[in-house]
Amino acid sequence: MPGRFVYWMNVSLDLKIEYAPGEEGGGQWMRIGESLHRVFNERARAMSLSVEGRTIYETMEAFWPAARTDDSLPDFIREYGEIWTSMPKVLVSRTRTSADHNTRIIGGDDVIEQLARLRAESDGDIGVGGATLATQLLRATLLDELLLFTHPVILGAGRPLFDTHDEPLELDLLEQASFDEGVTMHRYAVRGARATA
Repeated sequence: MPGRFVYWMNVSLDLKIEYAPGEEGGGQWMRIGESLHRVFNERARAMSLSVEGRTIYETMEAFWPAARTDDSLPDFIREYGEIWTSMPKVLVSRTRTSADHNTRIIGGDDVIEQLARLRAESDGDIGVGGATLATQLLRATLLDELLLFTHPVILGAGRPLFDTHDEPLELDLLEQASFDEGVTMHRYAVRGARATA
């Protein structure tokens, strides 16, 4: 199966990903219990690799490698730590020059071209972490899917799903599910995504 960029994000009902600056996926408004986290684990394990912007990468790097061996944490948290740490990752950054945990770095003025080649040379789902990166891929018609976990809250303010996107975005629903505490999952194909070369 050709490579596909999949932007995976927790969102509010009004499509915000952060209420306060610096939440970086850890807002108190999210309702992530054990059953939903096990779904996250399953989805993450199925990804062929992950492409992450620097901010989200450093947030993940600060917690998940140590979490995998922390016996004070529940098993499903340790499991996700192992999944993230061992998964092949690409860090998109102009400032980082080194990274551990099965990570290679790309940067420079031709990042989009490098990502297009990565997509063409990969198989299966490629997780996309970070709104800035997802917006760049969307503008370049390289974003193939959205995987949204919607939490039952309206934030009214905060960072949106995409940065400065002001055009209609046509989607096709591929999959949906409901989970504990009112969280729903919707997976969409992005119409107009560039075909994989």
